[in-house]
Amino acid sequence: MDKSLHFRSNGKLLLTGEYLVMRGAKALAIPLSKGQSLEIKATDNDGHPNLLWFAFGPHELWFKTSFELPSLDIIGTTDRERSARLQLILLTLQQLNPAIFDGRYSYQFKTRLDFEPEWGFGSSSTLIANLSRWADVDPFTLLNLSIGGSGYDIACALTEKPLHFQLKTMRPIIYTVDFEPVFRDKLFFVYQGKKQDSAAEIIRFNQKTGENDLGDAINSVNEITEQATITTSFREFCSLMDKHERLIGNLLERPPLKTVFPGFEGHIKSLGAWGGDFFLAMTEQSFTGLTDYFAARGIHTVFKYNDLIR
Repeated sequence: MDKSLHFRSNGKLLLTGEYLVMRGAKALAIPLSKGQSLEIKATDNDGHPNLLWFAFGPHELWFKTSFELPSLDIIGTTDRERSARLQLILLTLQQLNPAIFDGRYSYQFKTRLDFEPEWGFGSSSTLIANLSRWADVDPFTLLNLSIGGSGYDIACALTEKPLHFQLKTMRPIIYTVDFEPVFRDKLFFVYQGKKQDSAAEIIRFNQKTGENDLGDAINSVNEITEQATITTSFREFCSLMDKHERLIGNLLERPPLKTVFPGFEGHIKSLGAWGGDFFLAMTEQSFTGLTDYFAARGIHTVFKYNDLIR
């Protein structure tokens, strides 16, 4: 047997609802044109079935590991922590579909990201979506039983249009929306230069907010999400993003991100877990002026809206 299968899923950005999406807030999420592909080749084993894993970024191999089958014990790796995380996902996949990794075949898995792994565009969610398609299991169940999360990123991985995502009794409600801002030429995505650990940030958020009643904050985010989706006014959109930033900042007891960038001619909103990854810059200044401003502060990765959004 020598058969190769191919899968691909979209990356993601969360425009509204960070942190509170885990508590039932309605979030506006956007699938990206950049994503991750997966190639799987099954071969007859030689009496020692194994799984070889090669993870490529846009330019080079960035991680490789191997597992025994059917136990999925790690044989070798370039990154022990990353292998353990992948092992958890694969073991969960095996539990959901016992017919896979049963020792009859050896496998070679090759993943390829269209984006740098540290950018936070969904290297894990796109992987889970691709694996779920191959194994014919529910991707949200695979996520929940392995690494956890709200699942908005899984929804983006499997969807071609912007969407509203909301958890109701921990089950996702997802519907696509017509979010095509007429002012998208004034929206930019800027990389802060470090990847934030979303899971650790959520734990800190839960510890900080504890049993606090977040109903008012959730309702406010719901309203912001709805209005930001439909507004045709750049000024109103910026005002909504500023309101969202202040609201989350108050919950986290952190200042808005714009305080880090004095003199910036425009508005800034954090995206996802605060403190890393990308943020949204909203400005009427030229792209050259924008990139010059951030380059002077050591930030060199800036995308126009249409460079990333499907």
